[in-house]
Amino acid sequence: MQLSFPRSMAWCELALACLSVGAAQAQAQQWPAKPIQLVVGYAAGGALDVMARVVAQRMSESLGQPVVVDNRGGANAGIAGEFVARATPDGYTLLVATPSIESVNPFIYSKLPFDAQHDLAAVGALGSVKLILATRKGLGLNDTAALVDYAKAHPGKLTYGSAGAGSTTHLVGELFKISTGTSITHVPYRGASATLQDLLAEQIDFLFDPGLGAQHARAGKIKLLAVASKTRSPLFPDVPTLSEQGFKNMDWDTWVGVYAPAKTPAHIVATLNQEINKALATASVQQRLRDIGGEAAPMSPAEFKAIGRRETESFGPLIKSQGIRVD
Repeated sequence: MQLSFPRSMAWCELALACLSVGAAQAQAQQWPAKPIQLVVGYAAGGALDVMARVVAQRMSESLGQPVVVDNRGGANAGIAGEFVARATPDGYTLLVATPSIESVNPFIYSKLPFDAQHDLAAVGALGSVKLILATRKGLGLNDTAALVDYAKAHPGKLTYGSAGAGSTTHLVGELFKISTGTSITHVPYRGASATLQDLLAEQIDFLFDPGLGAQHARAGKIKLLAVASKTRSPLFPDVPTLSEQGFKNMDWDTWVGVYAPAKTPAHIVATLNQEINKALATASVQQRLRDIGGEAAPMSPAEFKAIGRRETESFGPLIKSQGIRVD
């Protein structure tokens, strides 16, 4: 009896261990078992919001669970980022943001409530949006050279709007000022949509538009001067790039991607990445992104993370040299 008792206990312990593993595997296989919250770090109506909603719809259909978009704009996606970073790492709370949340925010904010580099895990990219230099109609300038000449003749008079301090649209505007040797006043907004509305109202002179102004440009309400990317926009193939017009080192796209809380199980991150890439592979999603000047960009978590590192290497020195701070 004394010899069989430990053996019985060993078998019991083994059986319990197998049951625990089986339960864990079953739980993993059941994911997702409830709605997924997709927290967008920007206001509704912008290009990034549109991209999130289009992909969320396809993911909902594929996963069999609602993927609900929740807009929490402010602090260059920092408000949404903090919310997601502190969420339970179970794959049910995700962030949609640009890599600037990890490549820019640490340089422009003196105090951050979380560390995006360590508290968030890259899941994958949604795509990129080309930035187009757009001016108000009443400015009456027909090309980038004329805009630069006017800015030099009237230092500080011209204004450009951005989606917020530290946003890609802001930093590209600063790069434009440096490369052209001009003095232009920056006006930050909470989101690209609000910036465009003030351009249409002629409250600001120009902006680097992330695709929202297409219909207004076609209607002649704003003037497009150049594309701040390596290649021309398929929406406006006749609009030259800044490089084509002689303005070098001005090829920047706005990248958009998905992050999860750090320590989210690897198999869930992998599943999310597969679902995002599957959505981006559909013709309807690709067309919707093209409609707003975007381009689908399926990639691995590591590839999306690498974009953040490249931006840090470029934007970090720029922010320091220009003394760009938010607080």
